[in-house]
Amino acid sequence: MEKLHFDLTGQHMPAPFAPVLVGVVGSGNLEVLLEPTAAAGCTLDITTSAHGFAPIWQAVVEDFQARHGLTGVAVSINDMGATPAVVSLRLDQAAAALSMKARA
Repeated sequence: MEKLHFDLTGQHMPAPFAPVLVGVVGSGNLEVLLEPTAAAGCTLDITTSAHGFAPIWQAVVEDFQARHGLTGVAVSINDMGATPAVVSLRLDQAAAALSMKARA
């Protein structure tokens, strides 16, 4: 298993929320967990069965953050070989469950 960590800046603080879980860990899929945090920005911790794809993960999470700009959110991803398109879909599903306080 490979573990990756990303710290990204953001500007959109969601309203208070309970943890959000989407997806399932299984072949070609992944689960995404969003949790509130007091830290500024958005942290992403990824555990993946696919080694050597850090640049692709970085591109996918930076694209996600460019679209959503979350702050005060910790993202945990458990991956079993999902494609970048599936990763983006699951991240967007999780973000859609959040109600934003304000859009800048």
